Amino acid sequence: MKFKLEAQDPLSKARAGEITTDHGTIQTPIFMPVGTAGTVKAVHQRELKDDIKAQIILGNTYHLYLRPGLDVIEKAGGLHKFNGWDLPILTDSGGYQVYSLTEVRKIREEGVTFKSHIDGSKHLFTPENVMDIQRTIGADIIMAFDECTPYPCDYTYARKSVDMTHRWLKRCIDRFDSTEPKYGYSQTLFPIVQGSVYKDLRRKSAEFIAEQNREGNAIGGLSVGEPAEEMYGMTEVVCEILPQDKPRYLMGVGTPINILENIALGIDMFDCVMPTRNARNGMLFTRHGIINIKNEKWKDDFSPIDPDSDLFSDQFYTKAYLRHLIHSKEILGAQIATLHNLHFYLWLVKEAREKIIAGEFYDWKNKMVKALAQRL
Repeated sequence: MKFKLEAQDPLSKARAGEITTDHGTIQTPIFMPVGTAGTVKAVHQRELKDDIKAQIILGNTYHLYLRPGLDVIEKAGGLHKFNGWDLPILTDSGGYQVYSLTEVRKIREEGVTFKSHIDGSKHLFTPENVMDIQRTIGADIIMAFDECTPYPCDYTYARKSVDMTHRWLKRCIDRFDSTEPKYGYSQTLFPIVQGSVYKDLRRKSAEFIAEQNREGNAIGGLSVGEPAEEMYGMTEVVCEILPQDKPRYLMGVGTPINILENIALGIDMFDCVMPTRNARNGMLFTRHGIINIKNEKWKDDFSPIDPDSDLFSDQFYTKAYLRHLIHSKEILGAQIATLHNLHFYLWLVKEAREKIIAGEFYDWKNKMVKALAQRL
C-alpha cells in the first residue's frame, strides 16, 4: 500500500491524499461504508460502486468468522470473490464487537474468550489467530487486535489496557510479518492507538504506534459515548504525533459534523454505521440539516427527498412517498433512505477534498457545520 499526500488546507490540518492498493486507489479524505457481514445493508454492490461512488468498504472479522465461516470464504477465494466487490476492503479485527459482548467475554493476556451471539458456542481470539483470520478473509487493509475501552473508563484500567494493546500489537506484527497473503495481492496492517480520554495515555500510545512504522495508523476507542469535544481533543493530540506521510483512520466516527471537524484535525479515513442504521429508522442527512422522515410534516410533501442531490436523477422519490414506505416498513424505504445517506456521506468527503485542494476548506467547513446541525 502507498500513500501520497496531495494538498493541505492553509487554515487547518485538513489533508487531501491518495491511497493505492492492489484493488484500486482511494482518494482521501474518505468515508467507508460498513458492510459488517460482507454486505452494506440494503445496498447492491453495483449501487455502491456506480451510484454511491464508494471507493472502499468494511467487513468485520468477528461476524464473518462466525458466519459464513472461514471455510466458505476461503473456498470462494476471499471476501472480494465471495461478495463480488472488486475494490478495496478493510476488515475490523473484531476487537470492538468483542468489547461490546460484556456479559459473554473474558479478556486475558493470551487473548479474548467469548460466546457467539448466534449459538452460544465458545471461541478464542488472540493477536495471532486474528491475523490469520483476516489473511483468510482477504481484506486489503487489516486491523491489529486491540482492546477498546468503554467510556467512562478508570485511568488505571485504561493504562493497563493500553499496555496490553501494545503487547498484542507486537504479537500481531510478528504474526503478520511471518505470513503471506493467500489470494495473490498484498495486504497491509494498521496498528490502533488507544488510551480512552487521557491525553498522556493517548500520547504514549501514539508514540508507540508511530514507532512501529507501518503503512497506515488508526485511532480507536472514541465515539463510544464521550462528549464530542473529548473526541476532538484526543484526535488532535494523536494527530500531532502520528506521521504525516501515513494515512490516519479514525474508527467508528461518526456524524457528518464529527467527520468535518476531524478532517480539520488531520484525519483521512472514517467509517460508521450511522448513515445506514439511521436511514433504516427514517433519519436522513442532507447538506441543509437532518430530516426525520417519520414526522407528520412530511406526510403530504411531494418535493424531492433532497433537491440538491443527483442520486435519484432517473427516479422521482418524494418525501411523502419515502415517509409512507418507512411507516409501512417496506424494504424499499430502507433501500432508498440508505442510498440517500451513503450518497450524502460520500458527497461530503468528496466536497471536503475539493475544498482542501482549492485552499477553501476551513471557511466552508465552518458554514457546513452550522447547516448540518439544523433539524428540518
